[in-house]
Amino acid sequence: MTNKLVRSIGHARFPLAKPTWPASLPRPAPKRRVGLDYDTAWARRYPARLVRAAVTDFISNPLTQLVAPSTIVGADSLVRLEGPLIFAANHNSHFDTAVLLSAIPAKFRHRLIVAAASDYFFDTTAKSTVVSLVLGAIPIERSKVSRRSAHAALELLEDGWSVLIYPEGGRSSDGWLQEFKGGAAYLSVRTGAPVIPIWLEGTGRLLPKAPTAKGSAPGGSGSESSRTATLRRRPVSVTFGQPVRPNEGDDARKMGVRIEDAVALLGREVATDYYQARREPDRALTYGPEASTWRRAWAKPPAISVAERHPRDSWPD
Repeated sequence: MTNKLVRSIGHARFPLAKPTWPASLPRPAPKRRVGLDYDTAWARRYPARLVRAAVTDFISNPLTQLVAPSTIVGADSLVRLEGPLIFAANHNSHFDTAVLLSAIPAKFRHRLIVAAASDYFFDTTAKSTVVSLVLGAIPIERSKVSRRSAHAALELLEDGWSVLIYPEGGRSSDGWLQEFKGGAAYLSVRTGAPVIPIWLEGTGRLLPKAPTAKGSAPGGSGSESSRTATLRRRPVSVTFGQPVRPNEGDDARKMGVRIEDAVALLGREVATDYYQARREPDRALTYGPEASTWRRAWAKPPAISVAERHPRDSWPD
């Protein structure tokens, strides 16, 4: 009797059974939950965090130090700070995040999310899963301050997670600093979290950005080529600056100017020295000359080897 009932229900029509699809109509492709729609909450649960910590500490960081031997300046000043923090760095290479994860102290690194371009790193399910697990990344709209992206980052900051963000919105095509967008400033003003300015030097020669003309752009803000560049072994430097905190009455625009100035100051310091960077603020040292693209690329100073660097051990009192 029971088997008969099951068979009869199985042969029943809608609404007792799933409706059939008309043979004359093409089926629409299933909707993929990628881009800003990708849910990264699973990557912040304990099992995923444990896997990420093991991969970062025992695989990624040793390989990064092998490929990109780093001079790290100013990281000792972060030890005295309490999170959450917003790390804001210039951006020249897809290898920047690996270099920063090896340089940021463990007390922040193990509770850190990376703001990654939704149109580039979250365009497929497989890529979204990998960057969420290995980097702890969340998708953001890089061409503008998106309410959805900002709300997700705000919630995580309020929950005690630090954020790594590249305010330029994408990798520099010629190695010079680009104008900042307002994401980092908005998050800082809304939450009160201090911003740690960072200057990365040498990563553009380690894994340079491929020209858009030599590869198809993935869409969205569309400034990046999907072609993979060649990885080369090069020394790099990571310079952490003093925290930039929002002042009373600061809005995102004013805070954004202060953050960009702080990162540019570190770039001048790396190009010259601590005192000259403050005494003679030459904009061309970080933003490059006002010239054509080939002239700007040609004017970029050659890489300085680790042996030639004489970094300060700590911030002057």
